[in-house]
Amino acid sequence: MTTHADGSASKEIETIVGETAVSSTFTSRNQAWRAFWRNRHLYLLMAPTLIYFVIFKYGPLWNAQIAFKDFKPLLGVWGSPWVGLQHFETFINSFYFSELIANTIFFSTAKLVLGLPLAVILALMLHEVLLKRFRTVVQTIVYLPHFLSWVIMFGVLLLLLSPNNGLINNIIKAFGGDPIAFLTSPEWFRSVVVISDIWKETGWSTIIYLAALLSISPDLYEAATVDGASHFRRIWHISLPGILPVIVLVTLLRLGHILDAGFNQIFVLYSVPVYSVGDIIDTWVYRQGILQFQFSLATAVGLFKGVIGLGLILVANQAAKRTTGQSLF
Repeated sequence: MTTHADGSASKEIETIVGETAVSSTFTSRNQAWRAFWRNRHLYLLMAPTLIYFVIFKYGPLWNAQIAFKDFKPLLGVWGSPWVGLQHFETFINSFYFSELIANTIFFSTAKLVLGLPLAVILALMLHEVLLKRFRTVVQTIVYLPHFLSWVIMFGVLLLLLSPNNGLINNIIKAFGGDPIAFLTSPEWFRSVVVISDIWKETGWSTIIYLAALLSISPDLYEAATVDGASHFRRIWHISLPGILPVIVLVTLLRLGHILDAGFNQIFVLYSVPVYSVGDIIDTWVYRQGILQFQFSLATAVGLFKGVIGLGLILVANQAAKRTTGQSLF
């Protein structure tokens, strides 16, 4: 009788526990659905971005496997034979590999090292301007080049740098000098690329720093002014520390794209005479992978760049966390 009673009690306990679990699951789902419905307008706003990333970012990851295959369009992604790391070896053993890496890192590093401080300085200067109308005019002028394509910028650079009738060369000839072929000279091409990129993008880069400066409490500036702090002291002790997290964040994100030296810009500006100093990974991939239909090679190089970028972000994130206390995660 005792055994039978214990068995009945155990079954009752199991039944109660099961019903409680089902009830808890149902309650959690009901709460999740209510939370979703309550924030449905926010999810609706997020939908286009989510759809974009699913279709154009996560969907193509399936096709990334062709980096390890000898891709044949007729056989498809799944039917093409595996070749392992052959395409990675082809790229690394290429005669131009060291040259491509050096050029790519040079352009990316120069644009980061020179462009980021200039963007921060410009944002600080705009933040200190008291005349609102003057600040608006300056912002419009420095933002405008960002909205011009590199094709248009190439036309502008031709008007400035053309050896025959370019503005700068006309000035050089007026002082008795010889005209310089800036766009076809290996000695000058890198400088043209870096300077033109800074000219085009620095103004636009100031937006995020200016927004960070505007988020700093005005009370801090008022207290510093009362204490007799100069403009320079207020910038050094309030403005710069206030936007330091944003500077670190932007730098870390830029490091993840250190092997993206600006395909559109280089492709428009470079030519055969400057291949030795202007050819980067993306332009080489375009010629070898796209024009010669080596899709697997192009995909392998893309994965190579992604892995290097991820590694740089992880290392730089840890370094930033230890030195400045700021990091992505």
